[in-house]
This record gives sequence, structure tokens and C-alpha cells, in this order.
Amino acid sequence: MRKFILTLLLLSLTSSLSQARHVILCGGPALRSWEDLRVDRDQHDRWWANFVRASTMRMGEIRKVYGDAPVVWIVYKPGYTKRGYEDGKPYTQWIQEQAKKRGAKLKWVSSGSGAISAINSQPKGSVKTFDFFGHSNKHCFLLDYGSEIMAASKAWIHENDLGRIRSSIFSKGAICQSYGCHTGESMSGFWKRATGITLVGANGKTDYVVLSKGLMPKVMGSWVY
Repeated sequence: MRKFILTLLLLSLTSSLSQARHVILCGGPALRSWEDLRVDRDQHDRWWANFVRASTMRMGEIRKVYGDAPVVWIVYKPGYTKRGYEDGKPYTQWIQEQAKKRGAKLKWVSSGSGAISAINSQPKGSVKTFDFFGHSNKHCFLLDYGSEIMAASKAWIHENDLGRIRSSIFSKGAICQSYGCHTGESMSGFWKRATGITLVGANGKTDYVVLSKGLMPKVMGSWVY
């Protein structure tokens, strides 16, 4: 009987580990045609792949810690379609190739509601880590920024939308972090109230220039836990 119970516990643990997954939400870049009209200090996204490269670096970290665990990569497609057309480059194809190379399940989305649906589609208790790479302010994940309208967004997840995320998808002790600017100043609190999980966020701006040194984005102020 004792051996039978131990077997059941082992099977349950194995099933739980195999189900655990890692979700990365990736926003899109601004168009250079808009950004070049702004003064230098206000310009963004000279490199199209800031958020893509940060995502793939995070996948590398996940592989080192969690091994061959499922990674779900949710990417705002219109931003890369438009920037690819502007630059004359097949960015969406390159993103697909990166997902395949790294064994990640790619989910394209085109709206904040679509991103929430993609997050909510994960099995109950399965999300071990969640990361956001993209533009943001203290109230929103900005999936789009400067892609259709200069210095403005047409696709986002607002802090008031966070109650639509199913808290049951997260595992106990899940690790969540936003690498967008200012999210620790308000949005982290709304995330905690909505999901019961801490969202590490930035108090201040985040800097993606350090990607060129092989480092994850850093905060120009402090991380809020």
C-alpha cells in the first residue's frame, strides 16, 4: 500500500513538472519614420529587435534553470509586420525561426484582448514564470507604440484589465517580471491584487542598450518587488 501511494505521488509530481511552462509576452517596435521626427532624447527602437532579443535571452536563462520546459512566446505581430515592411526585412519570418530554434511555442496576437486570451489558455497551475518585454508606462503594457500613430499606442493591456487574467493558471510561487518602463510604479500593485502573484516592475525607465553586452535590460531607477 505504501509503495502504491509513493508511486501515485511520484506520478503526480512528474505530471506537475511536465505541465509547468514559461510565458513570455513580447510587444512590438515603433516605426523609424515616426521616431525620426522626434528629438533624439525621445526616440525609441533604432534597432527593431530589442524585445525579441531580450525574449530569446530570457529563453536561454529558462533553459539553464528549468531544462526542456515548455516556453510560450506571445508576440504582437502587427508591430513586426509594419516595421518589417518599412525596413524591407522579413521580421515575422525571422521571429518564427527563432521560436523554432529555441523550441518555443509561438503565439501571434494583434490586440490586448488577444494577448490576455493567449495567457489564459495555459493549463491551471502551469505558469511557472511570466515575463513582459515591450514599451509600457506605469498603467499599461503597450503592445504597440509608435507603429500606427507617433508616440501613441493602439494596443495595450491596462492595469484595469488585469482582473481578466485567470489567477488559477499560475503555479505556487510563480515568478513574474515586467521589463517595461515604470510598471513598478502602479501596475505591479494591480497585478498582485488581480492574480495574487508579485510582479517585479521598474520604478523608472528600463534600458535595452545593454543587450549588446549580453545583459538583460536594466532599470534606470530600481526594481520594485
